Amino acid sequence: QVQLVESGGGLVQAGGSLRLSCAASGRTFSRYAVGWFRQAPGKEREFLAVISWSGGSTHYADSVKGRFTISRDNVKNTVYLQMNSLKPEDTAGYYCAADSSYAHIVEGSRDLEVWGQGTLVTVSS
Repeated sequence: QVQLVESGGGLVQAGGSLRLSCAASGRTFSRYAVGWFRQAPGKEREFLAVISWSGGSTHYADSVKGRFTISRDNVKNTVYLQMNSLKPEDTAGYYCAADSSYAHIVEGSRDLEVWGQGTLVTVSS
């Protein structure tokens, strides 16, 4: 069973950057597609980005396209989310999730196989 742990969140000024990490345990991590989601207080969980098991395919939500970049290092069992040009409306808890289906992650399915515990990002104006 794969387990995921996010890190890299924190407080940043508007216009700044952060890089989130999603570290996985388990030898089968490289078989999973991995996505990033966020949820702000009082709002629905929002899909942000997904990367295929090989890293060869990625997909982004329109709200972050051009500002966020997802990548993965299967040797380090880690997926990253580089976030640039951050805005106050990016403030949220950020979560990574893994699933054997890339499509399920893009669809924002609530039944993804593995979720991390989340890391908080706060963007000040």
